[in-house]
Amino acid sequence: MRPPIHAMRVLVFVAAALSMAAASGQPAPGMHRIAFVNIGDAAPNAVNVAAFRRGLADLGYTEGRNIEIDFAWGGQNEAAMPRVVDDVLRRQPKIIVSTGGPVTIRAVKAATTTVPVVFITGDPLAEKLVDSYATPGHNLTGLAVLAGDLDAKRLELLTQIAPKAKRIAMIWNPAQQRIDEIMRNVDTAAARLQVTLLRHPARNRKELSETLAAIAGTRPDALLVVADPMLGFEREQIVAYARSQRLPGVYFWREFAELGGLASYGTNLASVYRRAATYVDRILKGARPMDVPVEQPATFDLVINRTAARELGITIPPILLLRADEVLP
Repeated sequence: MRPPIHAMRVLVFVAAALSMAAASGQPAPGMHRIAFVNIGDAAPNAVNVAAFRRGLADLGYTEGRNIEIDFAWGGQNEAAMPRVVDDVLRRQPKIIVSTGGPVTIRAVKAATTTVPVVFITGDPLAEKLVDSYATPGHNLTGLAVLAGDLDAKRLELLTQIAPKAKRIAMIWNPAQQRIDEIMRNVDTAAARLQVTLLRHPARNRKELSETLAAIAGTRPDALLVVADPMLGFEREQIVAYARSQRLPGVYFWREFAELGGLASYGTNLASVYRRAATYVDRILKGARPMDVPVEQPATFDLVINRTAARELGITIPPILLLRADEVLP
């Protein structure tokens, strides 16, 4: 039985609309196109991307049915970010999800004042990305992880886990915007804890390899890695080095502990990326970014790796095991 003439006309109209959308690079009717932009690489971000996708799925978004995600990666090349963002904007996304720290967000902010932006970064207020947490202003809103605010606390945890460590190698990125403030806090903690910090700068992947080679010559007792997106992307190399040198370390992302690092303390990034999906949903439903408050983390996770402790011959204090949010076997 043939469909009525009016139904056939509807089908022809829909087919034509889909064909025109495909030809123009635009999403089909009912499809929301969003862009996901990060200065890093895809592989180190796979877990977080999966969490973001789960968050969208929880809210009723299915890729290929009502949402389309364009991924754009900067390959840790800061100079390339303006071009990466321009390529993204040519595809006319409804929303840009900007992660990987302030370098990515600044490139997006400089390129558009109209496309809504949902960001994930350390401290957007200190990084001068928003007017305030309550009313971010402009076309941006998102979530803060406050990673750099916890480096002094991580140093304290390191001295509790490894009390014999007095000379601590510290890897830090001098290019980070808030680094002076972070270093003052860490130096104050080091003086109080009576430990010596051996500073080793690393601005990029190449410098990190040179830095790791130089650290061995200083014969440190432990390792502290100051929170930074680039250093987080290179976590496999850092943890492998620490294990080869038998250096206890407390890190800023749980993924370091999962790779074999001794412990981590900080925001659960996967949960933050999953929460970012709710911001996308609110904006797609009509909210203005400037009116959506920036979310700050309410809790920080302490993750301890028992296997790493055994390899290092370290006995984790019972009080820390009780405080830990997760103890990996």
